[in-house]
Formats: sequence, C-alpha cells, structure tokens
Amino acid sequence: MYSLIFSHNFRFRIWDFRFVLDPGATIKFDFMNVLAEFKKITTFIFDVDGVLTDSTVLLIENGLQARRMNIKDGLALQMAIKNGFRVMAISGSSSDPVTQRLKKLGIADVHMAVPDKRKFVEDHRAKNNLQWEEMLYMADDLPDLALMKMVGLPCCPADAVPEILELSKYISPVNGGLGCVRDVIEKVLRVQGKWVFHEDIVSK
Repeated sequence: MYSLIFSHNFRFRIWDFRFVLDPGATIKFDFMNVLAEFKKITTFIFDVDGVLTDSTVLLIENGLQARRMNIKDGLALQMAIKNGFRVMAISGSSSDPVTQRLKKLGIADVHMAVPDKRKFVEDHRAKNNLQWEEMLYMADDLPDLALMKMVGLPCCPADAVPEILELSKYISPVNGGLGCVRDVIEKVLRVQGKWVFHEDIVSK
C-alpha cells in the first residue's frame, strides 16, 4: 500500500511529497524538476471518471446514472481557459450531463466514449501541432496508462491506482472529484504567473 507524505514548502501551496512503500524504502520525487515541467504546460487533458468525478455512480430509477463533480474544479477549468490554456476532457464512458456541464464551463474539447485515448490524443496533437512535452494528463486508472506514458507531465489524484501513481510525475494530495483538478491547474498557472482571476468567471 502506498501512503502519501507531503508538506508545505512554497508560499503558494506547492507540495514536497514522498511515497513510502514500506518502513525501509522511500521514493522521493525531485520537485524542482516537476516545477520545471509545470512551466512547459500549454495543454491540460483530464480523464473524467475518478478525476473530474469522485469515481462513484449513483444509480437512479429508469436506468439513469448520476456523477458528482466539484465546483472548485469548475472554477479552475474556467481560469485555465480564460488565461490562454487548452483544456480537453476525455473519457471511455459516456454521460450527457457530464458533457453538458463541461461545455457550460467553456471546454470545447469534450470527448466521450473514446476507446483508445492514446491514439485519439496523438491524432489531436498532430492536428494541432502540439508537442508531447507541453501536455499534462491527469488520470487515475489502468485504461489511462498508454496515454500517461506519452505526455510530458503525467499526473494523478491521490487515490489513483498503484500503476498510475508509479508513472506520475506529480501526484495531487487531493482525491479525484474533490479538487485535484483545481490543485494541478492552480500550481501550473501560479508557476507561470498566470493565476489571474477575471471578473466574468463565476462558480458553476
């Protein structure tokens, strides 16, 4: 079992963190390298279930399924777009309410029911002349492994599966659906001096 240890060491909530694998073995990340990676990012890509949602599905009568999302994540997504970043949401599942909410937040690139995320993003990257090193992908589970291996900055929430934790260059101290998206967006924008609030951004 992994446990996350983190402590404040930057004024704007950048975290120094370690994974403790067992009492005698510790892996510590080089956080200065992660800060350098934050500075390169122009494009955020987020998995939906387990990142933008908390991984739970509420089963409702008539076959409907409801997911829970975070308002603070929504504000951060708007700030990223307003301050010139590309934002994409991608999922292997399909949910009209999720799509509608993300579109309402201003995300033009919302792609549901994607069977091969790595191929889809590779095609998108080539079409838009993007470099892998400027792309951040936050994900939480095994279907995301192939794409995680391609992007410059693979990230995950604190409750991601062990295989994703192992690949991630940055691991949020926050669980999926509870503000991990806000956490990573805020860090990238602050490092780049772009955490700028615009009066027309509202909580949704």
